[in-house]
Amino acid sequence: MRSGRLTIRFRSESGANGKAMDLPGNILQIGPRYGPLEVLQGIWWIGVAAFAVSLISTPIVRLIAYRARIVDRPDDLLKPHARPVAYLGGIAMVLGLMTGLGCYLSIMPNLAGHFSALLLDLPAGRFAEVLRNPILNLISIAISSVLITIVGLMDDIYEISPRKKVIGQVAAAGILLAGGVGHKMAVVFFSPLGIQLPIWVLIPISGVMCIVLVVATSNATNLLDGLDGLCGGVTGIIALGFLALSVWLAMWGWPGHEDIDHLRVGLCLAMAGAVLGFLPYNIPPASIFMGDAGSMLLGFFVAMTMTLFCQEGNARWFIASWAVFALPTLDTALAVVRRILSRKSIFAGDRSHLYDQLVDRGMTVKQVVLLFYLLAFVAATLGVVVAIVLRLRYSLGFYAGLLVVTALVFYKLKMITPEPRNPELSEDIAKGEEGT
Repeated sequence: MRSGRLTIRFRSESGANGKAMDLPGNILQIGPRYGPLEVLQGIWWIGVAAFAVSLISTPIVRLIAYRARIVDRPDDLLKPHARPVAYLGGIAMVLGLMTGLGCYLSIMPNLAGHFSALLLDLPAGRFAEVLRNPILNLISIAISSVLITIVGLMDDIYEISPRKKVIGQVAAAGILLAGGVGHKMAVVFFSPLGIQLPIWVLIPISGVMCIVLVVATSNATNLLDGLDGLCGGVTGIIALGFLALSVWLAMWGWPGHEDIDHLRVGLCLAMAGAVLGFLPYNIPPASIFMGDAGSMLLGFFVAMTMTLFCQEGNARWFIASWAVFALPTLDTALAVVRRILSRKSIFAGDRSHLYDQLVDRGMTVKQVVLLFYLLAFVAATLGVVVAIVLRLRYSLGFYAGLLVVTALVFYKLKMITPEPRNPELSEDIAKGEEGT
């Protein structure tokens, strides 16, 4: 990013919103240092490269899946598609993501300096500096993303138990933490209260938070993967929402945060490109499914990015990222509440998801998918805009009110305790354009 004019003055009032931004050192920056095009200049092509690799590799892994008979076979309840459909779409997406991350590494600012610092700090035991090194951050993101994809792939092929999947998710979160991603994320919750935790307390709490976040988001996207094109399209929109937030933060150029600003933008470009390259093959009627390998990778990306939004030590951006991810969160919460009220295991598969209920009430799969795209776009837009124009306390009130209204709508429409499924709809659902 090119250097721009920086106008600052000493801060006389606390807080700032869209026209001014609080910066470290008790100063207030008036206006962004860069425009959005300046932020994306020289880095936008990462998304194009990830898109191209995902687009080209998807039909290749689809052919491999059919020849190896790695397919999703229909049933009468959770998998109503008319014929077996290939898995392994997640492999194409992770290939696109790794391509994007590799491209980012090639243009990482001050790459030689960061590499030299890593070689010097690690033997000297300067672990605080090591954990801040963007090369280590990037390596941990890449390795943990591959690991979570492998865990999902094992479930696609061997149907491993939920316990084993959670163990894999925890291991992936551990790699992130070891690579300096999320190891101080708890600061966003304690700093607004004026509490400064000692490092030996902050890191364990942050570790637990990171693990919980990874498990929650990985399973939320996994549960969302129930119709053709649903999870991929919704998460693609979420990735673009995260990209908008990342670009906004990079425009302000916080002193000392340039590396993390750049990394966030690169990661979002890579994931958005990988998802959008896979999506043409997954929209109704899908010729390939992403499987758990893909859905868990997408959820893991969400967790990674949300932890990176904690780097400023400001809860505002973490809450904003969760607002962007609101739709999968609400769908998962609805399913969990429904299963608890029905006295079923929360891990038991059923048709309690919002998208299932809409299909059971007569909407076509394409209509439901398009509705979810619209809702995801609205959530992403609100998450970005509200974070920019409102202070944290006002945005929390806004989100709380919106959550109450949403719960009331679910209750009035009897989606929390839905009617038994109408068996007459079974034939309509299984006409070949439905998803996983």
